[in-house]
Amino acid sequence: MRETVAILGASDDPGRFAHKSMRALAGHGHKVLLVNPSHDQIDGIACYQDLTACPGRIDTVTVYVRPSILKTLLDDIINANPYRVILNPGTEDPEIIGNLQEVGIKVQTACTLVLLDTDQYMAGL
Repeated sequence: MRETVAILGASDDPGRFAHKSMRALAGHGHKVLLVNPSHDQIDGIACYQDLTACPGRIDTVTVYVRPSILKTLLDDIINANPYRVILNPGTEDPEIIGNLQEVGIKVQTACTLVLLDTDQYMAGL
C-alpha cells in the first residue's frame, strides 16, 4: 500500500530533513504533497500554500515545522482528516498530540526517515 503524504514545512534545501524526507518518500513509491507558503514548487514538484489547497485525500501528514507554527495549522490538519500525523523530532507538543488524538487522528512521534529506513513506515496501518 502506498500513501499520499503531505510534507508540512517542505524545504528546497537538500540539507534539511524535510527535503530528504520528500526524496525518501517518493523513492518508496509514496505520492508527496509539498506544503510551504514560501514556494510554488520544489525540485519540479508543486508546492501548496497550505493543507487546504492540497488535492485529494491525504493519508499522512509528516511535520517539519516547530510547535509554535504547528499550533496555527492545527485546524487545517484536523479538516484534512489524515489517518495519521508524524511529528518528527523537534515538532512534538503534548497539547497538539492531545488535540489530534481527541478527533481520532493517529499520532506518531518519530522520524519519517528512520521509519522508512527500518521498514516501519507502513507498520501498524
